[in-house]
Order: sequence, then C-alpha cells, then structure tokens
Amino acid sequence: MRWVVHGERAVYESPWVSLTLVDVEVPGGERFEHHVVRMPGEASGVVVRDQHRVLLIHRHRFITDTWGWEIPAGRVEAGEDPVEAAARETLEETGWRPGTLTKLFSYFPANGLLDQRFNVYLAAGAARVGEPEDLSEADRVEWLAIDDLPGMIQRGEIQDGYSLTALLWFLQFAPELTET
Repeated sequence: MRWVVHGERAVYESPWVSLTLVDVEVPGGERFEHHVVRMPGEASGVVVRDQHRVLLIHRHRFITDTWGWEIPAGRVEAGEDPVEAAARETLEETGWRPGTLTKLFSYFPANGLLDQRFNVYLAAGAARVGEPEDLSEADRVEWLAIDDLPGMIQRGEIQDGYSLTALLWFLQFAPELTET
C-alpha cells in the first residue's frame, strides 16, 4: 500500500541536513505530518582488506558520547561519483589510498525517517600515502584482524550502523574475501 504525499514544509535547513514535515495520507484515509530528515547527497564507505586484516578508524562520537571502530566513510559531495567519494574519504581519514574499489551494495540506513543512501565498497589493499588529512576524524587508524571482527562487534567496539552493516555483510557474504 502506497502512502500519498500531499506536500512538505521545511522546519530546519543547513548545508548538512534538513528537517521537513511531510503531509502524508496512509491507506484508509488517515492524514498527518511525518518528520523526515533530508540529507544533501549520498554517503560512501569502504571495507579495505589486506591479507587477513581490515583498515578501521577509532573515533569518538560526541552525539552518543561513545568511542568505537568504524570503516572510513563520508558524504558524497555535489557532482561527485560515490566511488570517488569513497576513495577520497578513505585517504582523508586514514592516510591510505585504497586499491581498486568494487561496489558491494547500497542501502537506506533508516528509510522510515532519513532519505540518505549509503554505498559500500570493497578495496583489496591500500597504499600508505602519509598521515590522515583530517586529524579530527580519528585518534587511531589501524589494520585489525578480520577474525577479530565478530568479537569486537559482540563487545560493542563497533557500534556505528554504517560500519556494522558493511562489516557484517562482508563477513557473511564474502567469506572468500576474508581469507585472502
């Protein structure tokens, strides 16, 4: 059953995010305003693997006041291809230039509230270029053992939804890639 959209109005707008109220009507006739978070563009992230390891960043997230490991990821800029954004974000956040990127999948992390699409790529290895360009992104950049990922997830060391989705997909559907 498809909901009918009668219009929307902005509540808040910035270059990073907008909050709108959408006038919707559900099947059966009930009509109400639904909050929607609009993001200007997609996001891309990379699972970088080399041997039996993945490249992750460790960072603090002030919104939840939590520390955790994440895949390199970020916003796709206007006019930028998502795969280019994935490579750029990996280099900026880690100081490593990823090898050839292969798209694994795309998804909407919270499609009941948020319109942003997240793209996940896989890179077979990376070349060290230097220090990360943006020192505010992470306190550590490390190659961690693929075999350690399930335990890290279970212990809550990886809590970011984008990273969890990408890494769990990688572990579940790409076992041949985890052994190389």
